[in-house]
Amino acid sequence: MTWAAGRRTRCGMAPPLLLLSDITLGFGDTKLLQGATLSVSTGEKVALVGRNGSGKSTLLRIAAGTVQQDKGTRFVQPGATLRVLAQEPDMSGFATVEDYLLAGLDPGASPHRMIAMLHGLGLDGSEDPKRLSGGEAKRAALVRVIAPNPDILLLDEPTNHLDLPAIEWLEETLLGFRGALVLISHDRRFLERLSRSMVWLDRGTTRRLEQGFSAFEPWRDQVLEEEETQAHKHARKIAREEDWLRYGVTARRKRNVKRLADLHELRKVQKERRGPTGVARITAADGAGSGSLVISAEEITKAFDGRKVIDHFSTRVLRGDRIGIIGPNGAGKTTLLNLLTGRMAPDEGQVKLGTALVMVTLDQTRAALDPSKGVAETLTGGQGDMVEVGDQRRHVIGYMKDFLFSPDQARTPVSALSGGERGRLLLAAALAKPANLLVLDEPTNDLDLETLDLLQEVLAEHPATILLVSHDRDVLDRVATSTIAWEGEGHWQEYAGGYSDMVAQRGAGVTARGAVTREKAAAAAPPPPPPPSRRRLSPKEQHALATLPARIAGLTAIVARRQAALQAARPAEMAKAAIALNEAQAALDGAEEDWLRVELVREEVEG
Repeated sequence: MTWAAGRRTRCGMAPPLLLLSDITLGFGDTKLLQGATLSVSTGEKVALVGRNGSGKSTLLRIAAGTVQQDKGTRFVQPGATLRVLAQEPDMSGFATVEDYLLAGLDPGASPHRMIAMLHGLGLDGSEDPKRLSGGEAKRAALVRVIAPNPDILLLDEPTNHLDLPAIEWLEETLLGFRGALVLISHDRRFLERLSRSMVWLDRGTTRRLEQGFSAFEPWRDQVLEEEETQAHKHARKIAREEDWLRYGVTARRKRNVKRLADLHELRKVQKERRGPTGVARITAADGAGSGSLVISAEEITKAFDGRKVIDHFSTRVLRGDRIGIIGPNGAGKTTLLNLLTGRMAPDEGQVKLGTALVMVTLDQTRAALDPSKGVAETLTGGQGDMVEVGDQRRHVIGYMKDFLFSPDQARTPVSALSGGERGRLLLAAALAKPANLLVLDEPTNDLDLETLDLLQEVLAEHPATILLVSHDRDVLDRVATSTIAWEGEGHWQEYAGGYSDMVAQRGAGVTARGAVTREKAAAAAPPPPPPPSRRRLSPKEQHALATLPARIAGLTAIVARRQAALQAARPAEMAKAAIALNEAQAALDGAEEDWLRVELVREEVEG
């Protein structure tokens, strides 16, 4: 595709920095993508949404140039820089996090912004990548792709493994990002704040909505309703044609051969039509009622290596309560969960559990899944082909379908499932067990939006008491009746309502662990010295202010000429033209930075 062809975009929009057109990709007889399209221009923030397994990550990898499509065209504006964040960043081969970051720098670029951003997220660069937690690795990977300010930024599930402070930092950072952004996420609040356009990948094709996520779901539902209406009309037309064929006047048969052929074509279309992906139907087994008092914790304390994780915390959990537990990574959320459920003994204080408790736990590590077992065996326990769902017996294939597993996956080993599929399987196994106390530690990891919706509805209607650890603000708002939030240094406070209610009561969201320490250190530190007396502009700075605007204008013109030369260059000349363009652009960037620095000094001097 030529550069001119890349300019032909939606009316009134800037030319795309990245354009995928009519992308097709298949694996064997299965077509994952069939004519998918994706475009993004400078300043656009596009969210790519769709079911788990619909091909979102694959389409993003095609956009990044790491996967080759079978058919279709990929176009990237010449000279545009592109950075991509994969779901699982690869840090192998690097001795420290700083080495990993420096390897991602453009030639000649300064590492200062990258290192400063890393420090702001609680890392100093000396860490061994092999010893990082999932959240720490994701933060380092985000710094590597965001700090260089690329023209095109592709993010695949950037909030996975991040705690709430890091998610909110990422939101603010991306809101100020001026390049082209394409992101995949299942975090509703994150999508609502960032997206300005939506691309829906469904059954291999894409549809685009020029509005943010808040308008997406009503639009998607309307599209599906219209599609079902058309399918119903199509089926009725087939029925009418079959009636005519069966009961029509046989003398007219020769004259109506074409009508018969049309009927065969209608049947073929209906047979080949791919209907919308099935909807998960999540049901949960009810357990016998517990006592009215489920958990009583009195002044419980827990410390590890001299650091208090829980410091004299008290609470009472009554039957039917839905308690959200929130805090940064490493604050002790899982420890608090283990103390409240009796799986860990406190150093001080006491925990009393109510009577007749039947507890079911969903572990964020997926440790309850045996990777060698198949999907059906995991659900049945290897006992035949029936699943006990509460007091009902159901065939395992039917129960699998409720959680969007096909019959062909019955013998698929857990080790071959995607992260989202493992999450759904764990939910299916956990919710089949009778329970009056559900203990859920990050249950929403890797679930798609539709499955999240249904899970939230089930939890909202389930009669069990629920303890829920989550970084998903939307889930906490929909499910939690009260929220236990980390306040720093082992202190926890309970607030009425979900996450938004907690923020309204305390005046702020969850603070990062390092930030709390810095705030307390700043409060204890002596007041800073008075600012130095105002100085004057030096002759060199005065000269820069007078000459830099004309230099910037001249360099801007040179960049424009070299861009035109690159677009007109023959293949043998493109490398040389690209180098010349990069040199001119670097000179322009340097001049603009010099002007900005001196202009800031002038503003300071003039008060």
